[in-house]
Amino acid sequence: MPAPIRLRELIRTIRTARTQAEEREMIQKECAAIRSSFREEDNTYRCRNVAKLLYMHMLGYPAHFGQLECLKLIASQKFTDKRIGYLGAMLLLDERQDVHLLMTNCIKNDLNHSTQYVQGLALCTLGCMGSSEMCRDLAGEVEKLLKTSNSYLRKKAALCAVHVIRKVPELMEMFLPATKNLLNEKNHGVLHTSVVLLTEMCERSPDMLAHFRKLVPQLVRILKNLIMSGYSPEHDVSGISDPFLQVRILRLLRILGRNDDDSSEAMNDILAQVATNTETSKNVGNAILYETVLTIMDIKSESGLRVLAINILGRFLLNNDKNIRYVALTSLLKTVQTDHNAVQRHRSTIVDCLKDLDVSIKRRAMELSFALVNGNNVRGMMKELLYFLDSCEPEFKADCASGIFLAAEKYAPSKRWHIDTIMRVLTTAGSYVRDDAVPNLIQLITNSVEMHAYTVQRLYKAILGDYSQQPLVQVASWCIGEYGDLLVSGQCEEEEPIQVTEDEVLDILESVLISNMSASVTRGYALTAIMKLSTRFTCTVNRIKKVVSIYGSSIDVELQQRAVEYNALFKKYDHMRPALLERMPVMEKVTTNGPSEIVQTNGETEPAVLETKPPPSGLPPASQANDLLDLLGGSDITPVIPTAPTSKPASAGGELLDLLGDLNLTGSPVSAPAPQIAQPPFLLDGLSSQPLFNDIAAGIPSITAYNKNGLKIDFTFERSNTNPSVTVITIQASNSTELEMTDFVFQAAVPKTFQLQLLSPSSSVIPAFNSGTITQVIKVLNPQKQQLRMRIKLTYNHKGSAMQDLAEVNNFPPQSWQ
Repeated sequence: MPAPIRLRELIRTIRTARTQAEEREMIQKECAAIRSSFREEDNTYRCRNVAKLLYMHMLGYPAHFGQLECLKLIASQKFTDKRIGYLGAMLLLDERQDVHLLMTNCIKNDLNHSTQYVQGLALCTLGCMGSSEMCRDLAGEVEKLLKTSNSYLRKKAALCAVHVIRKVPELMEMFLPATKNLLNEKNHGVLHTSVVLLTEMCERSPDMLAHFRKLVPQLVRILKNLIMSGYSPEHDVSGISDPFLQVRILRLLRILGRNDDDSSEAMNDILAQVATNTETSKNVGNAILYETVLTIMDIKSESGLRVLAINILGRFLLNNDKNIRYVALTSLLKTVQTDHNAVQRHRSTIVDCLKDLDVSIKRRAMELSFALVNGNNVRGMMKELLYFLDSCEPEFKADCASGIFLAAEKYAPSKRWHIDTIMRVLTTAGSYVRDDAVPNLIQLITNSVEMHAYTVQRLYKAILGDYSQQPLVQVASWCIGEYGDLLVSGQCEEEEPIQVTEDEVLDILESVLISNMSASVTRGYALTAIMKLSTRFTCTVNRIKKVVSIYGSSIDVELQQRAVEYNALFKKYDHMRPALLERMPVMEKVTTNGPSEIVQTNGETEPAVLETKPPPSGLPPASQANDLLDLLGGSDITPVIPTAPTSKPASAGGELLDLLGDLNLTGSPVSAPAPQIAQPPFLLDGLSSQPLFNDIAAGIPSITAYNKNGLKIDFTFERSNTNPSVTVITIQASNSTELEMTDFVFQAAVPKTFQLQLLSPSSSVIPAFNSGTITQVIKVLNPQKQQLRMRIKLTYNHKGSAMQDLAEVNNFPPQSWQ
């Protein structure tokens, strides 16, 4: 056979290929020749053929047929053969293939070879692709080489030991004696790999971390020598002595100083020295400064040192390199809660980053800007963020609008400012706001009694001729319907009142109804507003009747139903219309989720006990319960207690609900009336300073209440400490089908000798494939210690269909009610 072409000639030939197909043809032809050579056991050119095969592998072509040839080269006595063989093993083999175990003996022999370069090849290969079995077999050889005086082998052995520890952590203690003298080495390569080894051991074992904390003074001394040493051409990078070793030492110091006062104290001085003496004109210096900042922030450093670190990040924000600016913003975002005042000093620089062309920097700057908002700077920061909202890309508008809403609610200096800010957001980015923005603004307006005339006038002017921002139009329609009389009367004191007639107001609302841009929900708001104006306006009632009657035949079912009901009000129940359409009362917003919550202000954190109202005494009147039953369709269906909406807090409401009236779940008559309880104790469980649940309730077994069509409902039980008559049931709903279940609602009813309270669920969507659950809490008051029975109703959407099912739960464990 003629001699195969050399690797250099193969590369030159492949580069002449004009198309992918031509290149593939060349590769296939050469692979066929290499296979033939392998079959003939050609030892002369095996090394050359494997080298060509590795080049093809790097181009993305299959080269697995050369694995055994690599093992043959490793077994060769020639160094050139071993070098290509080990390189091929690192590229073509891994621990998933059993072939790699065949080279264990060869690596062991080469680790004991008389030539250091052969030993180095074996260490590199073991450290690159050694499996846990190989590492166990060869760890002893690596540990011996770690103690050798040869610095070339020690640095490779240290890196190999890192791989062994990652694969077999229990072998860590084997290398502990060898680490004693590693930091005394003068060779920077050995020092670097030794620090990497110590870092790995500290990260994997708390015992090792405690053991190596005594090395902090030695590491500080090494770092000090590095920054104080003069020019060394061997280690100098852009005027800085061995920045790679400095970075590694800083990372190890960060691990050693975390949560340890003594170690942190020992490294404070050297960190300050590095932070002040490192040159910042080159990227190398910036890398060291960044690691220094991370170390300062992670250990228990002095306050002055932390301010210095934040000032370094502030200088990074002025750098022309986008990557450095992004890193600085990310680091400041992590530290803003702990060092808020220091970060505040760089507020103007951070706000300037909102104008950056890079979208990643914009997003980080936006997140950090919201984190910096507090009661002192809310006006200035909101002005900048509203300007950003006006000019930013669409992908930012939703998050920015949401952040402005939260910040305005938390730090608003006045209600007028709050309303103006939210209206500005709705005018600028109304299509991007969250679904709860409309009800939240309506609630804010309702509660600001003195601002009603001002608000309705501003909203009226905001939607004149522009219905593109649907949330704004919805809020405006609601306010015009609620406070239209104030708009017409011109009672606004905050700004110059406008002169509007009743017909002009109705013109606007009718325009909303017929506009192509109006969504179905918006039209519903407008029609309801027109109906409400029938009790606020005096001259246009006939026109309102005509508009409402027109929509009684609308193709939109929602609009049609509203119009039909409003027509019925005009005809059959006209005497009730003024009372039904009177102004909404002030809405109470309850935000407590427990006895107390931590109110976090940017820069300050303090516990605030929120006020709670005691529940009303006594049960709801029987007639009221019967009315509710009528709404549910009479006694022929199972009465259920609706859960609170997902958007409300868990404890919102707190009402004691009993919708069962005289209905008995078993169908048998009830002889004893329901006990009258002045103040049901279970509603006050969350207000007690005692532990909420009883430890002995941990022994109550859980049950599966429902399991059908892929939907599974499990009940777990706990007993309240403050009232033994209260059982707290946590439901967990899971979905084993391949599609998620949406709009999930769980409802429950119990006999009237019990009292039941449903808290809001964690979500309304149950993920598919059991990848998540919905949880919801039920509190049941059982003063007579009777056996617990419950009827449940489940509604949800699945595979595009609305599903509904009823079930009875009678298998409650005795411990849950006795």
